[in-house]
Amino acid sequence: MTNPAETVGQRLISFLPNLRRFAISLCRSRELADDLVQATCERALAAAASFDPDTRFDAWVFRILRNLWIDQVRRGKTSGTAVEIDDALHLPSAFGEASAEASIALKQVWAAVQTLPEEQREVLILVCVEEFSYRDAAVVLAIPIGTVMSRLARARKALAELTGITTGAKRSSPEKDG
Repeated sequence: MTNPAETVGQRLISFLPNLRRFAISLCRSRELADDLVQATCERALAAAASFDPDTRFDAWVFRILRNLWIDQVRRGKTSGTAVEIDDALHLPSAFGEASAEASIALKQVWAAVQTLPEEQREVLILVCVEEFSYRDAAVVLAIPIGTVMSRLARARKALAELTGITTGAKRSSPEKDG
């Protein structure tokens, strides 16, 4: 028989990049995100016996991380001033101009994501980056599915406006090309 802490620990190790990405989206600081991920791992290992293997592991761990973040915010961020993510990493690339343009576009999108209200940013990261279903995101955030859908729609619209993406014509038109 396997130890629940060992099983949870093994799954945590493979899930660390996802946890860190979500933590960075919440904290907007790599250092704070690392601390939050560490606290999440500690909490998950301590509560390993309470994890139900018939439920989604990622939703369970994201919920722990989010609750820890909320607790930290409520304490008034006593850990100090949050540091913004570095604006640029200057790494040489074999793709030259295309890589530079992609890097600039990515930075612009990330900056736009950071301006979104926290509620919209959380939903956007869970659904669009972590590929959660609306139902699973609703469970993690403890909100109705309709709220997930409306926050996601508002986040997508705001990102389109902030990044200069135009929607053009309606998605469906009465005339079809034939």
